[in-house]
Amino acid sequence: MINPKPVMAIVFRAMLIACVWSAGCNFTLAAPAAKQANTAAAVAAPPPPAPEQPPPTPRVRAYLFRGAMGPIFSRGMDQLTSRLEEVGVQADVYEFTICRLIAAKAIREYKKDPLPIVLIGHSMGGLCSVIFAEVLQQENIPVNLIVAIDPAHATGKVPLNVERFINIFMSDSVLGGGDVVAETGYQGHYASYDLKDHSEVTHINIDKMDTIHDQLVNAVVQLGTTPMQVKGETAPLRYIVPADAPLELWDSGIPQFARAGDTLQSLATANHVPPWALTQANQLPDNAPLTAGQRIVIPRHLMPVAQQPATTATAAEPAKRPTSPAPRSSRGQASGEKSSPRPR
Repeated sequence: MINPKPVMAIVFRAMLIACVWSAGCNFTLAAPAAKQANTAAAVAAPPPPAPEQPPPTPRVRAYLFRGAMGPIFSRGMDQLTSRLEEVGVQADVYEFTICRLIAAKAIREYKKDPLPIVLIGHSMGGLCSVIFAEVLQQENIPVNLIVAIDPAHATGKVPLNVERFINIFMSDSVLGGGDVVAETGYQGHYASYDLKDHSEVTHINIDKMDTIHDQLVNAVVQLGTTPMQVKGETAPLRYIVPADAPLELWDSGIPQFARAGDTLQSLATANHVPPWALTQANQLPDNAPLTAGQRIVIPRHLMPVAQQPATTATAAEPAKRPTSPAPRSSRGQASGEKSSPRPR
């Protein structure tokens, strides 16, 4: 009689060996599959992001001028110069008394390397900026941008070689107050901003206002990195900025033609500008009815072509360069200074 115990042991051992061998085969077969899956995942993984490229260096020269007793009363020009240098602009600040000397230097620099020219001046420095442009006009050298900040009353007219002119002043200012106009036949972009209703602004702190510095730095950087689209009809802007409104530095106006049903309010909303900007630019009351085809001047910012947003469809001829967002700061006072009301 066969003893069942040895037989069962042999059968159990055979089953165990079969299971181990089978598992080993499964592991062996699974390993290449896992390796293939990992290889496929590695191939499908997205490449690492490219390192962020530094912004292009603005190709522009900026000449800034202090007013009388500039090292004391026009320190805002030094602050603005530092900010321009921080973003890569070739910027220098000077006393207005050596205006013609620096203009001669600028002529030599331009003939050697013709970069766009920006002139910014406070008080007598604003007067200097216009004289500077006149000197360059004699050499047929264009000036891409002038910004006069409460220039002196004696400031002359904007010469014809200036592409863009912005005047920020207070018409009741004794120390400044220059309401600068352009020469007859001027074809450039012109905008004038009277801050006489802003009691927090004075001749001594207007050159130090953050809201002005922010916008000027952006404008100069854009001018130096991307050609501006400046062709087409332009309209001059002359504003008395309301006391409760922030200062937004538009470059000029552009005409649109109203459609049936348009109002100043609807055009202001469509073009992202405050209603007062349209009433003043067009010398119309808030509730003035508009007729189809009526010419309406819309304030606009000159922007690099690559940044042109889509135009609105509310007017028959929408603005070619719609306005950009409002300034980052709506403060009317200078940084680090406590504003005090000016005598009215």
